Amino acid sequence: MKATAKQNTELILHGDLKTAIFSLAIPIVINNILQTLYNLTDAFWLGKLGTDAQAAISLVSPVQNMVINFGQGITLAGSILISQYVGANDKKNGEDMANHIFMFSMLFSACLAVICCLCASGIVTWLNAKGNVYAYGVTYLRIFLLDLPFLFMINIFSAIRQAQGDTVGPVRLNLLGIVLNMIMDPLFIMGFKWGVAGAALATMVAKVPCAIIGFILLSRKSGDIGIAPKNFKFDPRKLAKIVKVGLPTAIGSSTMQFGFLLMTKNVLDFGESAMAAYGISNRLNGIISQPSTAFGSAVATIVGQNAGAGNLPRAEQAYKKARFMIIIYLVISGFTLSRAPISTAVVSCFSKDPNVIHMAADFLSIMSFWCWTNGIHNTTTGLLQGTGNTVYTMANDVARLWVFRFATLFIFKNIFLMEERSVWYSVVVSNGISAFILWALYKIGVWRNVVGQHSRKKAVNA
Repeated sequence: MKATAKQNTELILHGDLKTAIFSLAIPIVINNILQTLYNLTDAFWLGKLGTDAQAAISLVSPVQNMVINFGQGITLAGSILISQYVGANDKKNGEDMANHIFMFSMLFSACLAVICCLCASGIVTWLNAKGNVYAYGVTYLRIFLLDLPFLFMINIFSAIRQAQGDTVGPVRLNLLGIVLNMIMDPLFIMGFKWGVAGAALATMVAKVPCAIIGFILLSRKSGDIGIAPKNFKFDPRKLAKIVKVGLPTAIGSSTMQFGFLLMTKNVLDFGESAMAAYGISNRLNGIISQPSTAFGSAVATIVGQNAGAGNLPRAEQAYKKARFMIIIYLVISGFTLSRAPISTAVVSCFSKDPNVIHMAADFLSIMSFWCWTNGIHNTTTGLLQGTGNTVYTMANDVARLWVFRFATLFIFKNIFLMEERSVWYSVVVSNGISAFILWALYKIGVWRNVVGQHSRKKAVNA
């Protein structure tokens, strides 16, 4: 991993940009798919328990994501700031920042786990869940929340390593987790007959060894930036930088996920079948969109290091190349998955309910056809995040859900009377509007103002 990080840093700052993008993005794609497989494995085995179990997991998933994304705003700040220090060849400040990210994240995750676990019943009640859906949702949510410190430790490892150009190490760590999860899911759910609780426990147990290994690897003395908790000295300036860069992302992501909670309430109005279809399609669409997310993460790392080195023209060049490549991929793969026979065959692996299959295939077809807009959204988000301009991404994420999506949902649902398809189309329309706004921000040039630290030399503007 040490060699990979140094090679990628040299590639990022001085080498061929296409090679740099692929060197970072491909392992991130694999890593993200492995993360998605955690949920897909649960969905596959829970599908054998019936529609209520599927609906319950779909209902509480936005709560999970809201909690996770708020914490990821903190680790994202660390990744951005550390990548800038790497580009500026400032290892000391990079290590200090890594220590602050570790201590702050661990404290935050422990407090969050306790508070949210106590509120789980009230949250699921607020979502209008009843009967088995309520019982399953509370059980799954409470167990999930207990593993937050382990999840955050894995995210810290990924953020610190990725900031230095190493995207292979996180893949290896998550591969271990998914293998353990795939073994324990059928054992806990079907073998021990623990049902929904078994799915949540399998995911939690799989993360424990990964978190321990991640901590050990980051604590080792080497030439790379890591963590040393015993040497931690609180620096209010470091915390201020984390808050300045990370808080907008945390607020934007968690607020967006809270919007997803309200979306699930709207979906549940159309019945448990619609709720299950919504969850299945979102997970499957997440797989085809993983390369887009990975390219965005790669852009953030490349832009961050080059911004730290004062080379903004190279940062912009990397963004434009990544944006072009991912749009081409999404157009081809999205069109393929949007074909009805293919989308129907895929969703049939996760449910045997004809109503669920029909609605899930319809939603998946619509999302897949328009998923190319995610390429614009994610790569431009990476550009803004790499230069520390997370306020713009926060505002856009909030508007995407709370303005564009709910407005289009209201129009499709109440004026055009499109029923569950009003949800499907509100998703693609709001995503398209959001992508256009980010592209406009790029053209305006707001990303040229590097936020987070003073670079090694004055940034060169194109």
